Amino acid sequence: MNASILLLPGDGIGPEVTAAAVAVLQRVAERLDHRFTFSEGLIGGAALRTGQTPLPGDTLAASRSVDAILLGAVGDPSFDGRPPGQRPESALLQLRSALGLYANLRPAIAWPGLEGSGPLKPEVLAGTDLLVVRELTGGLYYGEPRGVSSDGQSAVNTLRYSVEEIRRVTHRAFALARRRRKKLVSVDKANVLEVSRLWRQTVTTVGSEYPDVTLTHEYVDAAAMKLVLMPSSFDVLLTENLFGDILSDEAGAVCGSLGLLPSASLGEGPGLFEPVHGSAPALAGLNVANPIGAIMSAAMLLEYGLGLREEAASVQRAVEAALSSGFRAEDISTEEHPSTGTTEFTQAVVDRI
Repeated sequence: MNASILLLPGDGIGPEVTAAAVAVLQRVAERLDHRFTFSEGLIGGAALRTGQTPLPGDTLAASRSVDAILLGAVGDPSFDGRPPGQRPESALLQLRSALGLYANLRPAIAWPGLEGSGPLKPEVLAGTDLLVVRELTGGLYYGEPRGVSSDGQSAVNTLRYSVEEIRRVTHRAFALARRRRKKLVSVDKANVLEVSRLWRQTVTTVGSEYPDVTLTHEYVDAAAMKLVLMPSSFDVLLTENLFGDILSDEAGAVCGSLGLLPSASLGEGPGLFEPVHGSAPALAGLNVANPIGAIMSAAMLLEYGLGLREEAASVQRAVEAALSSGFRAEDISTEEHPSTGTTEFTQAVVDRI
């Protein structure tokens, strides 16, 4: 396969973990006779520092002309005083909207050997392998009207969804559930919110087209509690933008670290693949960032962006083999398995592909 990939390293530890993901992709290409052509663009604080907007026009244009996009991290506290639309993080909302990336996939698994790295008892976490499917371009993050009153004494955000927005992400979630264990939990707050009642009604209607997938519904508070008490009971969780943002981060904490979590944002065009963790500017340049989230984002790029499922599986097996050999990033290190630098852990994965 010949494929073009746009790299958006971004801010903080973004360039370091992006380099790790690229090293893995290059190894996959080398071993399995693919050709990946990489280009690079500015986003977030990295763009602001050159006097441009958080999402420069040439970066957006480039994102529309490639097969897939790999992003590192966005966020720079030196720009926190700017209005929301001029801060680094606004680039992500703009990019998702411009590319129509309506479905965000966030897997969370209990890696072999890491069952004790999180706050849960190993026997509770064991066997956890779930996928959060989050609607990404609607809800509170995009709803209008929004803003702060002129006197600064009140503010408003609007939670809004249409049937079509719910339908398209629901179809995506059911299709993914069919490839997994055929269980889907739809998460809402239908006992309180009218939007959630529309969500539940629409998901139920779409679910009738997938009789082989078991559909259940959970209120978001109950789902959050169950995610801690019985994480292995979940297969696919489908939910709206805000709830998905919160629950997927909770899943990362349950599994041991946000540094372990990859993500894919999908629509009708090129997908965007990025680790869930933030830019962590205090860690930048110290060679301590956990590259697993970025490496597994590269695996998701292979599977969902390029259709290379076996190549993606080979990356996951290599990560598992590196962990089994005792390699650990700082955030998942223990006395028995001390910290391995970002570049050293990456090389351990590359060597095992």
